[in-house]
Amino acid sequence: MAKDLIVSIGEIVWDQFPEGSVLGGAPLNVAYHLQARGLPVLVASRLGDDDLGRQTLARITEIGLALDAIQIDGERPTGRVVVRVDDTNEPHFDIERPAAWDHIQALGVESAIGGRPFHLVCGTLAQRDQESRQAIRCLWSQATTIFYDVNLRPPFTPMDHVRESLQAAQVVKVNSDELSALNGALVGKKGSEEEVARALFDAFDLKLLAVTRGSEGALLMDAEECHSHPGFKVTVADTVGSGDAFFSGIIAGFLAGMDLQGCLAEANRLGSYVASKPGATPAYPS
Repeated sequence: MAKDLIVSIGEIVWDQFPEGSVLGGAPLNVAYHLQARGLPVLVASRLGDDDLGRQTLARITEIGLALDAIQIDGERPTGRVVVRVDDTNEPHFDIERPAAWDHIQALGVESAIGGRPFHLVCGTLAQRDQESRQAIRCLWSQATTIFYDVNLRPPFTPMDHVRESLQAAQVVKVNSDELSALNGALVGKKGSEEEVARALFDAFDLKLLAVTRGSEGALLMDAEECHSHPGFKVTVADTVGSGDAFFSGIIAGFLAGMDLQGCLAEANRLGSYVASKPGATPAYPS
């Protein structure tokens, strides 16, 4: 099962910080970390036929990912996000539009997959435009497992898209704030965070649910158990991409059949490591 292809689909963007630009986007970040763990991965997205697009192709190749499912758009620009990091090291995002990644074509991704069995990693933001949304949902029916990171980015992530994605997914990641928002809009459970998480888990018949808690670690639950982990204390460089690294650990652990405690500890370790380094795709220590 773990040897099947993993397709990570959605936005590829340049995160523009005051001190410079860094290539990112959750689908690319997750794919990078999965590939670094030796798993077969395709990142599927769409870039503009522009200087940023060409820089993106070069960078994707440099970090070891294949270009087979990267499409080129002659009309729309490569995605950009202006990132502001606040006094608590939390990032805030201004996501520019139009962007090429809003127009991913399903046939191009299917051609790159080539009929192989695959698992799908997706989020909510890449579903903001009908074209990419249709491509992602076309792949839902073909995927062995759907890994969904809620990753709310209002106003581009309406709750209808979240609900439909939760209904399709088997493994889901949210953060504490997102869990609260989903509870208010979709579940309506009163109780502790764990009780709310269990209500969300049951409402959408999930196999695995991860809730990240920032510096307080995370919890992970399946149908029988729920475990929490306090995280690892590090000196934070920035937190951009740390959640994506964490999610890659959950995905890899699930596919390898790891127990919940081991899977959660490893995911926290990855997230903490990335938070301790600038950028979302730091080199792995040898």
